[in-house]
Amino acid sequence: MASLGLMLCLFSVLLLSLCQIPTAIEDERKASHFCFVCSVEHSLVRSYGRSFNGFAAKLTESERDKLMGMEGVVSVFPNTVYKLLTTRSYEFMGLGDKSNHVPKVESNIIVGVIDGGIWPESKSFSDEGIGPIPKKWKGTCAGGTNFTCNRKVIGARHYVQNSARDKEPHGSHTASTAAGNKVKGVSVNGVVKGTARGAVPLGRIAIYRVCEPAGCNADGMLAAFDDAIADGVDVITISIGGGVTKVDIDPIAIGSFHAMLKGIVTTAAVGNDGSKPGKASNLAPWIISVAAGSTDRKFVTNVVNGEGKTIPGRSINDFDLKGKKYPLAYGKTASSNCTEELARGCASGCLNTVKGKIVVCDVPNNVMEQKAGGAVGTILHVTDVDTPGLGPIAVATLDDSNYEAFRSYVLSSPNPQGTILKSGTVKDNDAPIVASFSSRGPNTLFSDILKPDITAPGVNILAAYTPLAQTALPGQSVDYYFMTGTSMACPHVAGVAAYVKTLRPDWSASAVKSAIMTTAWAMNVSKNADAEFAYGSGYVNPSVAVEPGLVYEIAKEDYLNMLCSLDYSSKGISTLAGGSFTCSEQSKLTMRNLNYPAMTAKVSGSSSSDITFSRTVTNVGEKGSTYKQNCLGIQNSASRLSQRLSISSHRGRRSLSLLQSLARVLLVFLVLCRRLLFGRMDYAM
Repeated sequence: MASLGLMLCLFSVLLLSLCQIPTAIEDERKASHFCFVCSVEHSLVRSYGRSFNGFAAKLTESERDKLMGMEGVVSVFPNTVYKLLTTRSYEFMGLGDKSNHVPKVESNIIVGVIDGGIWPESKSFSDEGIGPIPKKWKGTCAGGTNFTCNRKVIGARHYVQNSARDKEPHGSHTASTAAGNKVKGVSVNGVVKGTARGAVPLGRIAIYRVCEPAGCNADGMLAAFDDAIADGVDVITISIGGGVTKVDIDPIAIGSFHAMLKGIVTTAAVGNDGSKPGKASNLAPWIISVAAGSTDRKFVTNVVNGEGKTIPGRSINDFDLKGKKYPLAYGKTASSNCTEELARGCASGCLNTVKGKIVVCDVPNNVMEQKAGGAVGTILHVTDVDTPGLGPIAVATLDDSNYEAFRSYVLSSPNPQGTILKSGTVKDNDAPIVASFSSRGPNTLFSDILKPDITAPGVNILAAYTPLAQTALPGQSVDYYFMTGTSMACPHVAGVAAYVKTLRPDWSASAVKSAIMTTAWAMNVSKNADAEFAYGSGYVNPSVAVEPGLVYEIAKEDYLNMLCSLDYSSKGISTLAGGSFTCSEQSKLTMRNLNYPAMTAKVSGSSSSDITFSRTVTNVGEKGSTYKQNCLGIQNSASRLSQRLSISSHRGRRSLSLLQSLARVLLVFLVLCRRLLFGRMDYAM
């Protein structure tokens, strides 16, 4: 009898068995499954046999135990149900349908999207269930050629080409992530089918197209900020970056400063320059700078060899090979015109004998080579896959140990065959983790200001797409698709800011930013080597952000006085201020004492020292509240501040100082104080 591999069971629920050797023909396979469960009438639920041999059945505990003891049963495991939601990101953050939404207020929120345009016909931008346009809206629908607004997309402007229409997918994707309407049944060829939505599904969208294929010009961005502020948006999301630029000549910093003066929150992507220190961009302290992290949805694409052994892999594979085994092409069986070494690496121009085969590659490569050669799939050796993606053919990536096991089979078998299964999802217990591509701090413009500020979902986000845009499969047209990057993380935080403003409409931009930062989930340092320089204050936590207890508010003059201490010119500061501003020695404010939600310092590593941070907190909780403070520092340091802080009134303020005593430290040193207890509620500070 063919041995049965893994088996899924839970008392009186489903039980699944996966085979090692899926060779039995249909009738024989079903007969063998009935044989296993013949003592339990009507217990067999489903038989599997195209890519593995197994079955699902309803069993009691004793029946499960009996089955586990039978010859040929390799493993039994419970049929755990995973909820597949397209925008799993918001569910993971705790902002789902059961969260506290106020529809009437939410429909009054306007999110400005400065990006590459929008595809207004997408279902994510339907105005179904949305009432009249808010009276506060002062904008217009000037979308240009072949563009129509509605009660969802209430405004559109374009600063490049002749339309606000998004021919590339970036703008549609970010807009729907921030404030898209709910759309059921969304998937990519059946992968992760569920409901797409933004953080504020009833919120309005105003689109400002500043980007074209050649790039995004500074003049267009400044014009977009100018219009958005005047139009009356509440939040601006801009997933655009251009490296590190002084704030007095950076259009995003200048535009967002003027937005802040009107109470408008601006979120910006921190960049996709990887884990090298100091590459983070959009560093102005009045911007919420967003890093990209994972969610707890992990894509798994398994490979099955000709012996029926299943090997776990990664990717997002939406091609269904129906469990059919194909010849495996590797080395000389993949090429007749290259050396063995080049062929095993799937070098360009080598794959000339791969038609109808699955190609095995020692290194990741441009999968279009395999497709052009007529391959039906490819299996790649990839050392670390934290951002698996789609391909133009069936693709699976294997890590070091799994690839070596698979390669050993290929080399030892006289006729190696295999197949690639369609992707599924499992819960990733390591999440959230900062993505490897997400740019890291420290802040190279303002060394005592923490950047990034916050981390949000940015890996394999499924959202609205432009039907004209290219996918991994040439010629394919889709309405929803996966995208990855800090560009995808940024609109998540914009959506959260919009959500906070629905419940706290009178909060300033700095109060909203403070609430988002200080209530963040603490992330695991052992799984994020760059710690706060990677994830900032932590992972965004929307439902708690509306109740932070205390906030750190920053006035316009505080930012400008900080720039005075950094020797910015009067002309440069006046550019930000929107009028003449004169620095004085008495009013200069050090970066360290800006009333920022995080506490950071760059220090010398030569000797011990003490650092003092001065802060003022505003009570946005109940009057008469008492807060217990607990500063999370780092090794070789000690923090001293009062353990309790009582504030008698709502909106009451208290000033405090934190003294950080340091032993020998690194040149760049991070001090982050973010945990604050309020009664039985746990807040971040």
